[in-house]
Amino acid sequence: MFINKDTAQYTNWFPQGIAYLASVLLKEGYDVEIYSQDMHHYPDVHLTEYLDKNHFDVVGVGVIGGYYQYRKLLKISDAINNSKQRPFYIIGGHCPSPEPEYFLKKTQADAIVIGEGENTIVELLEVVSNKRSLDNIKGIAFMDGDNIKINEDRPLIENIDTIPFPAYHLFPIYFYRLIRMPNANKMDFVLPVLSGRGCTFKCTFCYRMDEGFRQRFNESIIEEVNLLKKDYAITYVIFSDELLMSSKEKTISLCEAFLKADLNIRWTCSGRLNYAKPDILKLMKRAGCVFINYGIEAMDDLVLKNMNKGLTIKQIIEGIESTISSGISPGLNMLFGNIGDNKQTLNKAVEFLLKYDDGAQIRTIKPVTPYPGSPLYYKAIDKGIIKDCEDFYENKHLNSDLITANFTELNDDEFHRCLYEANSKLLTNYYNHQLSTSVEQARKLYIDKDSSFRGFRQR
Repeated sequence: MFINKDTAQYTNWFPQGIAYLASVLLKEGYDVEIYSQDMHHYPDVHLTEYLDKNHFDVVGVGVIGGYYQYRKLLKISDAINNSKQRPFYIIGGHCPSPEPEYFLKKTQADAIVIGEGENTIVELLEVVSNKRSLDNIKGIAFMDGDNIKINEDRPLIENIDTIPFPAYHLFPIYFYRLIRMPNANKMDFVLPVLSGRGCTFKCTFCYRMDEGFRQRFNESIIEEVNLLKKDYAITYVIFSDELLMSSKEKTISLCEAFLKADLNIRWTCSGRLNYAKPDILKLMKRAGCVFINYGIEAMDDLVLKNMNKGLTIKQIIEGIESTISSGISPGLNMLFGNIGDNKQTLNKAVEFLLKYDDGAQIRTIKPVTPYPGSPLYYKAIDKGIIKDCEDFYENKHLNSDLITANFTELNDDEFHRCLYEANSKLLTNYYNHQLSTSVEQARKLYIDKDSSFRGFRQR
């Protein structure tokens, strides 16, 4: 059984990670069940009771980094460990992978799948089923009595198109497809799809552990999207991989394939401003792209260099202006608190956001977080800002909108005051935009007698 943990939100992101793992296990003949805590908002005690009443050989949960995810993992672990017929317990994902020893001790899990899991989980379950030693399974850490063993890394799957499509039929897609994205209309059904894995860049704050980039074949992506359209009426796709725009050639090839296949969907992706050129963006628009999420992070060339971003202010401005000119909304992601940041660099970021934000999303500036596994995390340890993984999760990373590690010359109170003032401006700008939109709706209704109006509603 895979546990899809509650996120305390009204709608939730489709859990692609466990959906891929479920698909490979089904292919190998295993029985797989999904425990949808996210949809039902089951209390954690419900999980204990469910495990008491239903026998499972293995239970698994995946967790990315983050203060909420970490604390939720601990609660789920307690619920599993309190079960009267506790299954073999596996955890995986970016959260435990960089620091498996700490997470084995903290959660009392039996094994951790480190990094990419599709091949590892099949081998692990085969060994567990036959009660053999875990010593030779690549890509895991495990408890061996009171000792912890961390095995050799597992090579990445070179051809990711050999992995079956996610096991959509095991999940309540009617629930997940209600998630909203920029420029989705009220009648859209939305779902994420992966077009590749990895990233060709190495930003210092990124905690991705996999090297390089592996893209899927265009034909496979189109086949999966058509399946989602046919079986689940999906009209809007989120390409959820770290970087769909991994190169000019790949972006052009994919868009041309969409047009040739008459895919007829709207979609969004993550992009790089290095490749945001007018001809490419116009092609993306023709192929259905309505929003590109850009990791800008800073509006200062020194700070960008310090974080190994591979971008300049000139490239950022040119790319954003070209995106807007093409008719695609840009997602403008900014961080504060990187090495070299100060009040002046923050103010430049705010001015940029106020100038170019089109109101498609609420955009605020978050403090940079040195997640375990990232180069910035080890820099924080070297500087004595963070002691270790336990210090990070138990003492420092209490909320993603509060400072975890201060690399600036500001004290923590000054740091938060600066963020308060910056985000107050950004929030005021966003809601003023919403207000003017609503007032314009009222004008069209009452002055122009717009009979298509459907009422003033909160989004």
